[in-house]
Amino acid sequence: MHTFTEENYLKSIFFLSANTDEWVSTNALADSTQTRAASVSDMIKKLSEKGLINYQKYQGVRLTSEGERLALTVIRKHRLWEVFLVEKLQFGWDEVHVIAEQLEHIHSERLVEKLDEFLGKPQFDPHGDPIPNAHGEMPQVRYRKLSEITVGETAVMTGVSEHSPAFLQHLDKAHLTLGCRLTVQEISDFDKSIAVVLDGQRPLFVSHDVAKNLLVK
Repeated sequence: MHTFTEENYLKSIFFLSANTDEWVSTNALADSTQTRAASVSDMIKKLSEKGLINYQKYQGVRLTSEGERLALTVIRKHRLWEVFLVEKLQFGWDEVHVIAEQLEHIHSERLVEKLDEFLGKPQFDPHGDPIPNAHGEMPQVRYRKLSEITVGETAVMTGVSEHSPAFLQHLDKAHLTLGCRLTVQEISDFDKSIAVVLDGQRPLFVSHDVAKNLLVK
């Protein structure tokens, strides 16, 4: 059995090393977990002794295959719980992350598989993030950022890369939700803000800071 803290570290290493072959530095891990360097060193030692990470001095850490399996299991539980909270209990997408952080550490495999079945084996969570299946395989999706779309293109919003409640509430107020269609009409030379038409009828200005966190296809 692994502790909540160990699972959180594995999850952080997984996200920090996603889409790169680089080792994860201890400083990056300390920033990600908001933990002192000494505490990170202690945890690295524990995880290394359990065979969950490889550690190289001056390079950093990498997940072993077992460490990656565990990280994906925690991510799977987190994202399934988010789907449950939004679809079945009517929580807002801005409310569920903190609750799912607590629920992701339940260790009953049977409960997770029952939850997956009950929800109809969803592939994506309410923020558009892919849900690993029971074998740790993620649905493959090619995203672009709205900030990369050119004038005249139409894209469908499929996810967000910023999950803070303030950001998600901002999107709600602007009626920017998953599945909405965005046609780019103009991009400002001054601040890169984007004039779009939302769902073919509503004009809207989207700041560059918002656009770079909206994932579209």
